[in-house]
Amino acid sequence: MIVVTGATGGLGGAIVQYLLKRIPADQIGVSVRDAAKAQHFADRGVRVRQGSYEDPAALRDSFAGAEQVLLVSGNDPAADMVSLHRNAIEAAVAAGARRILYTSQQGAVPGNPYRPSDIHIATETILGDSGVDWTALRNGAYGPLDQVLGPWRRTGMIAQPEDGPVPYTDRADIAEATAVILAGDRSFDGPVTLTAPTAVTFDDFARIAADLTGHTVERVLVDDEQWVADQITIGVPEQAARLMLTWYQGARAGYFAEAGPLLAELLGREPRTAADRLAAHIAA
Repeated sequence: MIVVTGATGGLGGAIVQYLLKRIPADQIGVSVRDAAKAQHFADRGVRVRQGSYEDPAALRDSFAGAEQVLLVSGNDPAADMVSLHRNAIEAAVAAGARRILYTSQQGAVPGNPYRPSDIHIATETILGDSGVDWTALRNGAYGPLDQVLGPWRRTGMIAQPEDGPVPYTDRADIAEATAVILAGDRSFDGPVTLTAPTAVTFDDFARIAADLTGHTVERVLVDDEQWVADQITIGVPEQAARLMLTWYQGARAGYFAEAGPLLAELLGREPRTAADRLAAHIAA
């Protein structure tokens, strides 16, 4: 039995879909806040149980019988995510899981200014002290490209703070590779990094976008504080803007620069590149 948390979310749901292509549905369980939202999985034979990181007793029930538990990391900025992740890890151990997998983040190392890194570092430490086998999937950035590039199609400019090389990664590729790890015979102990094969900068994106559209796309460097002020002007809460700014700061310091081969190895093909993702974004 493999139990996946967060299965009604984008990444967790995609992982379950890929698992269904590899193993029988009765070997898959999901732990979700709202079981009704996972009815489509129940209809396919997946075991659906209610569980949330705030409710350790419910988690233990939803993890019962699991050989492996995949914990999809939480992202509520108002919550004590380290404590909630601890709840989930302790529940998985209590339920008898032999391995816990956790969706961490590329660059989850001390010194990274990107604030969620601290949550992942602390959670990985808890996993290391848990007494069971564990794997931290340090995933490359897989969020929507418009979130990091800004409204370049309307303005003809990528007007963002100073950045650095990042192997922007396709969420579907990460989901498929995670299913390969969960359903396969190969074990990974500790942290592993899953990224696209090449790291690119906003300068690279400007060139790629120009080639794809046939129009000039300018890379404009915006001062950090000016960028935060601009974000607030268009309605982004200051806290959210400053959180995103720490991501740019982490990128420019090189914390996301490494592009590894493991994702391609697991997929048995080349992952989608930044150019592939941008082309799909333009087509959509």
